[in-house]
Amino acid sequence: MSKLMIEDSDGVLGMLQESVHSFAQQFPGPKGLRQIREANGAANRRQWQAMVDAGWIGLLLPEAMGGAGLSLREQVVISHALGEALIVSPMVTASVQSSSILAQLVPSQERDRLVSGLIDGTVCVVSSVNSILKLTTQANALVLNGVCEHLEAAGLVTDYLLLAHDHTQQYLLSIPAERVAQMKRDRPAVDGTCLSALHFEHFNIVAEQILAAGDLNLIAQNALNAARLAVSAELAGLASGAFSMTSEYTQQRVQFGKPIASFQAIQHRLVDMWTKAEFACASIDNAIECLNLEDKTKAHMAILAAKIRCSDAATIIARQAVHLFGAMGFTDECDIGLYLKRAVNLAASLGDAESLRLQFIEMERAA
Repeated sequence: MSKLMIEDSDGVLGMLQESVHSFAQQFPGPKGLRQIREANGAANRRQWQAMVDAGWIGLLLPEAMGGAGLSLREQVVISHALGEALIVSPMVTASVQSSSILAQLVPSQERDRLVSGLIDGTVCVVSSVNSILKLTTQANALVLNGVCEHLEAAGLVTDYLLLAHDHTQQYLLSIPAERVAQMKRDRPAVDGTCLSALHFEHFNIVAEQILAAGDLNLIAQNALNAARLAVSAELAGLASGAFSMTSEYTQQRVQFGKPIASFQAIQHRLVDMWTKAEFACASIDNAIECLNLEDKTKAHMAILAAKIRCSDAATIIARQAVHLFGAMGFTDECDIGLYLKRAVNLAASLGDAESLRLQFIEMERAA
């Protein structure tokens, strides 16, 4: 099984990995995903609270704000182990991205409310920095218009963090979910989870909802980088988990009196899958190393490369795994199909591989 190779001199990363393995015994991933699907995509509240109790939510918040004060080094280990066990949650946008945004803001009553609630689980803050809405002033009132799509944590979210702009600057807005319930449109994702879209039309914003104003590109980019690296680690975990399941199955399945893993054609396929999973994990290791450098452009490009590599690896390995499982792999009862559907969903989130590849090439040429 492919693993991350991040230095762990103090043993913290190993303990985090073990905590996820123990968590998976209580909340088996495939069973949990099927429960989410049966609930029409609503997130599992009990599982989310267990993640809060484990200290995984708000992991990136500084100790001064009540968080764990850890870094993306620890986060990717958790995300990889969650992907490996197929434990589905909105952690990327409702914890990693939201924590990164809140940690960069100046103190305010609304920011402190969101931070404390995120840590103790009383609020679930879903953020989006990809969709930029339009904010205008009409009759001395702030009015929001536009559409924000691909929002997670249906049935769990209590607050949204969204970006808007007018003709002079950008705004970071905190919007209670209950105020926009009538504007929300849900649709099922390929893996059975739910993605929501908010349709704002002449929606009034009060001053207390503005967490920050000005040039917020750096805040948004930092949060997006953190989220992309976390989802890349989860994809690498999916790749590792799908390969491990397939390797075990091919050693058990007997054809012509032999395990099919003894056939050279199958061995070649397994080696190809293993190589892709190894490269995916290596891209995460490389991104973590680049984050320790002072070159922000190189770190950004390393994260783009990781998302591209891990998206391709997870989807290709899962497709090949379904093929090697034979007809059984196409049945709903077989867990390997769930890995494929989850990989397809995550590969499209926060930028698909093709669009990010073009962005990477542009940055490489500019450099």
